[in-house]
Amino acid sequence: MFEHIFEAETTVPAPRDDVFAFFADAANLGRITPPSMGFHILTPPPIVMREGALIDYTIRLHGIPMRWRTRIARWNPPHEFVDEQLKGPYRTWVHRHTFTETPDGQTILRDHVRYALPLPPFGQIALPWVRAQIKGIFAYRQKVISEMFGR
Repeated sequence: MFEHIFEAETTVPAPRDDVFAFFADAANLGRITPPSMGFHILTPPPIVMREGALIDYTIRLHGIPMRWRTRIARWNPPHEFVDEQLKGPYRTWVHRHTFTETPDGQTILRDHVRYALPLPPFGQIALPWVRAQIKGIFAYRQKVISEMFGR
């Protein structure tokens, strides 16, 4: 009842294997997260991405530090992976990343996020702000990925 969906799509001018490899390196998550979020991975490297892998990190929301733990729920290279929040600011956060190669050798990166805010129904008050924040985070990510892969 209080779950929401966010979707984004980016065409990346690079082969799917290259784009997936970038996302398969957990260290790159910090490169595509807005600096204002103070993203920092706590899990010692190297992080082997696979189904069941756990990644701990911290983020900052309005200067308030928060811990976040992600589990890789599905790992299907180079087609898709799913990460889900086990601990963090959301009641639910499940993020499916899919990678589709186009006939001209580019990659369509699709993000499907299913999320719910904490403290229902009171958390819904923050929904407009949270939607705008999520949209901004993914817009930043799309910009950085396009720059990195030469578009």
